[in-house]
This record gives sequence, structure tokens and C-alpha cells, in this order.
Amino acid sequence: MALDVPQERGLARLDHRYLDGLEVCRFPLLPGLRPLPLDWMYLVYGVMLLGALGIMVGFCYRLSTLAFLGPYWYLLLLDKTTWNNHSYLYGLLAFQLALVGADRYWSIDGLLRPQKRNAHVPLWNPPLLRAQIFIVYFIAGLKKLDADWVGGYSMSSLGRHWLFAPFRLVLSEEMTSLLVVHGGGLALDLSAGFLLFFDATRPLALVFVTYFHCMNSQLFSIGMFSYTMLASSGLFCDASWPRRLCARCPRWLRGGLPSTEPPRRSPDCHYGEGGAGGAQGGLRLRQHLAAAFTLLYVAEQLFLPYSHFITQGYNNWTNGLYGYSWDMMVHSRFHQHVKITYRDGLTGEVGYLKPGVFTQSRRWKDHADMLKQYSTCLSAILPRYNISQPQLYFDIWVSINERFQQRLVDPRVDLVRAEWSPWRRTPWLLPLLLELSPWRERLQELESSLDAHTDVVFIADFPGLHLENFVSEDLGNTSLRVLRGEVLVELVEQRRNHSLREGEGLQVPPGEYHKVHTVSPEPSCYMYTYVNTTALALEKNLTRLQELRERVQNGTETEPLPPELRPILGEPLAAGTPSDPVVAAFLRRQRRLEELGRRREASLGQRLHRFLRKKYYLFRRSALMTLISLRNLALGRPPLEQLAQEVAFANWRGEEEEGTRPEGEGQASPEL
Repeated sequence: MALDVPQERGLARLDHRYLDGLEVCRFPLLPGLRPLPLDWMYLVYGVMLLGALGIMVGFCYRLSTLAFLGPYWYLLLLDKTTWNNHSYLYGLLAFQLALVGADRYWSIDGLLRPQKRNAHVPLWNPPLLRAQIFIVYFIAGLKKLDADWVGGYSMSSLGRHWLFAPFRLVLSEEMTSLLVVHGGGLALDLSAGFLLFFDATRPLALVFVTYFHCMNSQLFSIGMFSYTMLASSGLFCDASWPRRLCARCPRWLRGGLPSTEPPRRSPDCHYGEGGAGGAQGGLRLRQHLAAAFTLLYVAEQLFLPYSHFITQGYNNWTNGLYGYSWDMMVHSRFHQHVKITYRDGLTGEVGYLKPGVFTQSRRWKDHADMLKQYSTCLSAILPRYNISQPQLYFDIWVSINERFQQRLVDPRVDLVRAEWSPWRRTPWLLPLLLELSPWRERLQELESSLDAHTDVVFIADFPGLHLENFVSEDLGNTSLRVLRGEVLVELVEQRRNHSLREGEGLQVPPGEYHKVHTVSPEPSCYMYTYVNTTALALEKNLTRLQELRERVQNGTETEPLPPELRPILGEPLAAGTPSDPVVAAFLRRQRRLEELGRRREASLGQRLHRFLRKKYYLFRRSALMTLISLRNLALGRPPLEQLAQEVAFANWRGEEEEGTRPEGEGQASPEL
């Protein structure tokens, strides 16, 4: 029995269960921390937006920093699945901006309050921000000293990206990945902070970090992080560079630019005994506290990335929650198989849940703490679907940094009743088989020896456990071969068992279940090789259609095309003619290829226009949804039909964007 419960996604359903946040599993850091109702959440986002704008223009600066800081950390702690190093950095920078005097130069506060206009800031303010950016670079470099990164396994597929095409003119793809991606990333992270710090090396560093972050903005979907780091590079330059830049501008422009006059003394600063204006005499308690805070804060930020021996419950195959460790891109994962089994505690009935049901996140699959939260949430929801006292068992297969696919958690443990503590090691978490890491080079050789139509999956399993697998009928010529250890293959429908040792193999029948039991005292390693016959046949048909279209276009095809094939020439389908699914797949692929070609050949101006267009619709949606929520809070919610129309209008992204969106993106590869 499989229980596939409809998921609550976005505002597509627009029922009150979603609007009020019910029947959705969430993953807050602190127990009991829950989101507000949807309308109030948009109000929180609106306050945060106003705070960000106030910080940007320096208006009511202290109040603006608090308006941004409070909602931001609330939202961050509300959902661990959204955590990454970048969002953590934004929270830290917002905290620092709340303490420093960043509203002294070219700010609205400076216009309204003369004592702040063009005034000095305390000497500890800039070093605090510089230290934070230095830590981001340097700790990220230290984390890249990991053996997987140095060996080129963390981001091995990145070398084939079009951005690295110039390097592939002189290097192979493997050497581009090893030397440029991994070696270059390690060298830049370790050295960038030092090179930016010294005057002599700063120009060279600015060139390298600018190129680095511009590449990252194209390689990864990491939001504003690349642009934030680009802007932060100016922190390392001399504080007078904005004045010197404005002084070089034409005189007729200077009226709307910041002042080029030297800064004035500030009562917040200490100038010593003989200074005129500002604080004089000995250092005040406030200044002693500021210096102590700066030192303690920097020490704490240096300690946190290595504090995982304290928060052991958050350690998985990698240490600690991904979000404050600066181990950026050091670990790549590929999930082959996820199975959730439930058992009714009263009747003993066994069934299966669709992975990810009742949640919109996928990151719970990699973290023991989130798995515990997810199982607890499911155990509270399933009784509403006539499943009493549910027991939940997770079987998660994942490969990290190109290792064997192996289990993350013990599938025999009921996670609803399993123990978990943030301060103790998780007992039901299975260890990463590091002793099998040297196999990766051989696995690459085995994979490269296969033809283009044959795929392979490498499996490692623990003694006493078994893999239950179903081979789809689409996967023809599926075979299993043992690489290490001993396994017992149980063909369930045929009721036959086959014992296999190292080097032996077996043809696995398609359309049937089988179980692979590890019977050796050490972990077993084996591999599946298969051909997706359905995909291969489709590819051949698409190739024939492409050749047929080329023959028609160049005049070498003498036979007229049947009506169902006319659309490959761009003609509409004749009335009453049934649509051919192969032709539809061909047209979808052609549209994808044409869109990708347009994007690659787009000029810098066209790419900038597309970037600004996307940001415009993002801000448009945010503003409209905030206004809708404020209206709902003030006047009450309208009928759901009206609300659905308003949300559809807010989500509209323009005819051009919708017309060029590729179809069929994100199609998963076949899974055993």
C-alpha cells in the first residue's frame, strides 16, 4: 500500500489549511518556533524590506537595522532547510551594521542631523566588517584542504561548464577540474583576504576576486552572495576612495554626489588629550567595551566553524549544520533512492509514503536532526489518515563526492521513537565508508569503459542489511556484478537465491523485485549496469525526425510528409489529425535547444536586460503580495476565487518570460 498524500505547494490550492500553515512539516532550529499566518508573514517580509531600504539610504538608520535584523534572524531560524553560508553571512553583516555608524556619509540622516553629516566613525567599525569578510575567505580555504577537494572529487563535473572553455583549450576536462576549479578555488580562498589587506597586492586581488565572483554568479544559483562579496571588496580599500572618486567627476555632477571635503570630528570618537572637538581625555567605558566586543566577536567567529565537537547531534557525514561552517561547495551529493515505510502500531499494516510528502524541502534527506523532526511531524499527521501510532523507517541511499551509493541511516530503526540530542552522537546514523574512498578512481575507469547508452550505479552496503530493488521494464539488459565481499541475490517472484562473490555477476530480470543481502563480514560493493531501452528508442526516433527535417529543408526528401509530421517544419497540426507524442517531444527539445542557444549567444546588454527583468518581477511580486496581505489584515480575506486571481496577477512574469520558458526541464534520470 502506498500513501501519496497531496502536498501543499505555494498558493496553488489556496485553501485555509495552507493559508494558516497547517499540515506542512517544517524544520525550525528552536523547538516550538512556528511561522505566523501567511498574511502576517508577508507583513514580516515587508518590514524587513523597509529596513533594508532604510539601511541603504541611511534613513532612521538604527531603527532600520533593527527592522531588518529582527525579521531576518526570525526567518532564518524558522527553517533550517534554507540555511547556507550566504544567508548566515547576511545575518552577521546585518548584526554588525546595527552596531557601527554607517550613516555618516551621503545619508539622509546626515542631511537631517548635522552632527552626523560627514563625521568620523570609530576606528573599530571598518576592521570589524573587514574581519568578517576575511573569515569568509580564509576559513573557506581551510575547509577546502579537505582530501576530497584537493583530490578533485567535490566539484568534478564543474570543469565541463562553458565558463571553463578557455582553459580546456590547453587542458583536458579532468585537469581543468583538478587545477582550475579545485586548485584555483583553494588558492584564491586561502589568499584573497591577505591580498586584499595589503596595499601593494590589493589591485591584483580585486581583479581575481571580481573574476571569481562573476563566474560564481553564472555557475551557481546562490542569490545575491556573489554581488555582496563584490561590494564588500571596497571595505579593504582606503576609506577616502569615495571622496577621491567624486573629486574626479565633472564639477556639474558634484552637486548630487557625496561631499569631497575632509570628514569632521565626531563625539563618538576618541582623539586623545590635545584634540579639538570629539571625545578627549582617557578612554571611556563605552570604548573599552567596543574594543572588547570586537575581539570577542572575531574569536567567536573563528571558533564556530570548528565547534562541531560540541553540537554532535548535528554531525552527519559532514560536521555540523551547513550554514556557519564556511565549507562552501566542499561536498556534493547524489541521491539514488529514498524510501519511507510506515507501520500501523495497532494493526501492523505496512505501507509507503512518497518522499517529501507534507514538505516543500529536499534537504531533510541529508541531516539526522531534520529526519527526526520530519518523522515526528509525520507521526502527528498520519493518524488523520487512519494510521494509528505510526512507526516510520527511512531508507536513504546517497553518494557524497563520487563515492559508492550507501545508506545514511539504519533502515531498521523507527525514527519516531529514536533518540536524538544536539549534544550527543546520533546512534542510528550509519558511518561513511571512508575505507572505500580509494575505489573512486577505479569507479571512474569502469564508468568510462561503458558505451554512451549504458549507465552504471555503484552500491556499498553493510553486513546484515539488504537492498530491496525493483528494475523497471524500461531498463533492459540490467546486470549486477560484485566488486568486493559476498552477497545473496533473492529473486522474489521466482523464489530463487543466487550467491555471488567478488568478480561474479548476475542478469537481473526486469519488471520484478529482488533483494541483495550482504552476507560477508565486511561491507559489500557491487554495481548495476543497465540500458534505458525506452529512452534509447526515443532518442533514435528524435534523431530520425531531425534528419527528416533537414532533408525536407535542403530539398533532398522527395516523399511528402504525412500530416502528423508537418509540425516539425513549424506548421500547425491539421484539424482532426491526432498528435504524435514523439513529434511533441521533438518540438519540446527543439524549443529548449533554441532557448539555450539564444541565452548563450546573448550580448552583455541582453543578459543585463534579462537579469533586471527577473529582479523587477521578483520585487513586483513581493510588493503586490505584501499589499494583498495588508489588505487582508485590515479588511479580512476576500472569497478564495478573488484571492486566487489576485495571487495569479502577482505571480505573472510577463508574456515574454512565459513564452520562452523551456518545457520538460528537470527530467530525472532513470532510477533503479
